[in-house]
Amino acid sequence: MFHSGCSHRTATHTVRHSMAKGNQTNVREFILLGFPGSRYLQIALFLIFLFMYLLMLMGNITIISLVGTHRHLHTPMYFFLCNLSFLDIWFTTGYIPKTLALLVSQSKTISFPSCLLQMYFVFSLGGTEYLLLTVMAYDRYLAICHPLRYSCIMNSTLSIQLVLGSWASSFLITSVLTFLITRLSFCDSTVINHFFCDVDSWIELSCTDTRLIEKMYITICFIVILGSCAIILVSYIYIISTVRRMPSAQGWQKAFSTCSAHLTVVVLWYGCSILLYVKPSKQSSLEINKVVTLLNAFMTPLLNPFIYTLRNKDIKEILRKAFSRT
Repeated sequence: MFHSGCSHRTATHTVRHSMAKGNQTNVREFILLGFPGSRYLQIALFLIFLFMYLLMLMGNITIISLVGTHRHLHTPMYFFLCNLSFLDIWFTTGYIPKTLALLVSQSKTISFPSCLLQMYFVFSLGGTEYLLLTVMAYDRYLAICHPLRYSCIMNSTLSIQLVLGSWASSFLITSVLTFLITRLSFCDSTVINHFFCDVDSWIELSCTDTRLIEKMYITICFIVILGSCAIILVSYIYIISTVRRMPSAQGWQKAFSTCSAHLTVVVLWYGCSILLYVKPSKQSSLEINKVVTLLNAFMTPLLNPFIYTLRNKDIKEILRKAFSRT
């Protein structure tokens, strides 16, 4: 995830190249500390995480199924929503299965390739989420500020191009960062104080020069997070300005209903980013980072289906009919 580690210790290991080469080793596996505690705590966390994971899967698969089986929902807005649900499923899956295994298994190890692969997918999918939320904000901007031209501009071709561009650009950028990480050497310590492999973990454990990786890491975070936030903010400034000029209360309500779900998701997602930036101290930042990362891994993917269901009249009507038939 892009913002999962931009917040701490990205500039603390720039002199590792001066360490003796005799201390370097070819690491084959790492140790994930996860959530230390009693056996009862481990079992309780396992059951909680499993329940939330299954609930997340059920909610997002329901959204995808509803949009896929109802032709009147085959519009750009719901196409983007389906992609967001699909993305959330895989984003959470990048964290949780391994976390569940750590809670019930005596072994806390993860192989070098598995750790690298987990970091790559979580980081790529997190970046895609920022870009996809930006695309959805642009879609709402066109729908409200240029309603007469909306169907001409936001056609199926542009919708597919925006989605593919979001996925491809994030995975491509992360590939470069991942390649640089594979060239690192590591010293004796292989313990990661987290429940998954993030970029900070590789920087922390490496005993070679990591300045290039740190600069690229910070640059990617800066461009993707702040860039997407700026575009979303500008989009909503234009949306609010347009809504204020609407003569009727009905127009206000319609505009608000089309944006409220997306805006709620944006606040949740970027709220976690802010929490990851603000740390009271380095000592407590590690544990806070675990909690906030968990919130980010669960909260937005879990709440997205309910937010869009409760605030979207089309989906509510479909669900109402389905329940009335049963």
